[in-house]
Amino acid sequence: MRAVAGTSRGEAASAADDGGLLGDAEFRFMRDFVYQHLGISLGEHKRQLVQGRLARRLRALRLPDYAAYCELLRSEPDAELGELASVISTNVTSFFREPHHYELLENELLPAWLKHKRRDGDRLRIWSAGCSTGEEPYALAMVLAEALEKHGASGIDARILATDLSPQALEAASNGVYALDKLGGISEERRRRWMRRGSGQYEGYACVHPRLRELVTVKPLNLLHDWPMRGPFDAIFCRNVVIYFDQPTKQKLFSRYAALLPAGGHLFLGHSESLHGISDDFDLIGRTVYRKRG
Repeated sequence: MRAVAGTSRGEAASAADDGGLLGDAEFRFMRDFVYQHLGISLGEHKRQLVQGRLARRLRALRLPDYAAYCELLRSEPDAELGELASVISTNVTSFFREPHHYELLENELLPAWLKHKRRDGDRLRIWSAGCSTGEEPYALAMVLAEALEKHGASGIDARILATDLSPQALEAASNGVYALDKLGGISEERRRRWMRRGSGQYEGYACVHPRLRELVTVKPLNLLHDWPMRGPFDAIFCRNVVIYFDQPTKQKLFSRYAALLPAGGHLFLGHSESLHGISDDFDLIGRTVYRKRG
């Protein structure tokens, strides 16, 4: 779950000491590059955001100015893309955010899917697209693991794919270690079962249960580039990811999602997102829950 970040006064004020000011030519290049590779539209009002946030990256790379950073992007776009995404966006996520989605999954969708997936080796696939630091896929894994036990479906080949572009977010998701104050969305019963409280150097933290790690595969992926997976997925969660994409980018992305979902497959969006006027491949069946048409 990702959103374009705001700019603090401190970030803007420090820019003069960290690479100077972002000139017109550099900002035009950054705006075009970010749109082409990340799908995010940066208007003129975002210039200070880009300038302030990239000042940190200039220091980390020991580059003298924004022109040098633009040259780096020209010469090695893929190598720096994940870091750029981390710099200009903020990961906003939590365990069991928008709980009605998990309730639908637990009470209706998983029981229906597992009713028809009875043979050992039958596949069940869920994709957390834009997984951020991992709270979403691990919450999904809790619900999935409980459903597999409840319905006696331990032989089902069930997996959750978690993807993001940010290296920092992916590292956190892979580690599966969270501060205790980040566990607020998890019920006490689920905390006791699925989170292991740390001690010593991990005091104040908890790590996810090994069973959840078995269910979740964390991988880097740019949603705008080629996708190595072929599906099909039973459900795709893409929540609070596309709110800054323009209409053509959204249309292309949701068409690609539809291609990876079977008829009756489900797509979950964020609370402020909608497919209205964007895709005719889905029917709205609940709050930001869509089902692919047959």
